[in-house]
Amino acid sequence: MTEFSTALATADNQPETTYRSLENLVRDTIGVRLFTLMEVDQKRGVVWRSYTNMPDAYPVLGEKPLLQNRWSEIVEGRHETFVANSIQEIAEVFSDHELIRSLGCESCLNLPIVIMGHLRGTLNCLDVAGHYTPERVAAAQSLKTAGAAAFLLAGAIRKQGEENG
Repeated sequence: MTEFSTALATADNQPETTYRSLENLVRDTIGVRLFTLMEVDQKRGVVWRSYTNMPDAYPVLGEKPLLQNRWSEIVEGRHETFVANSIQEIAEVFSDHELIRSLGCESCLNLPIVIMGHLRGTLNCLDVAGHYTPERVAAAQSLKTAGAAAFLLAGAIRKQGEENG
């Protein structure tokens, strides 16, 4: 967590520096091949990817509508971690399952980051089939504070930009 704390405190290249450090923390804690951050605006019903470690396959893009399926019931509705440990389970909720598989990923863990009772975003972690064991799912819960700090930092930077722009 020391590297993450240092990254969070630096003024250089934010929020990218913090996001990259968060990715390293996730890799060290539970392992991850594809890592993205998805931010949520529930009032407007939209999400956007604010970070990715595979920009060619999953670029940071504009907004898209929130999903309405089993994933949204679990993550948005109940604020619980979504886990799928096979490509078949992923295909049930994500239409981009073929791209996911082509990247060598067949399991995912989506960790909801809830701030003041509202879903602020998710840490999206993908890896080989069967990777997200019950032990790793339990360990992932320790990443929520770092995820919240990263999303709060990004929001503060956006707000500052709006006020100065």
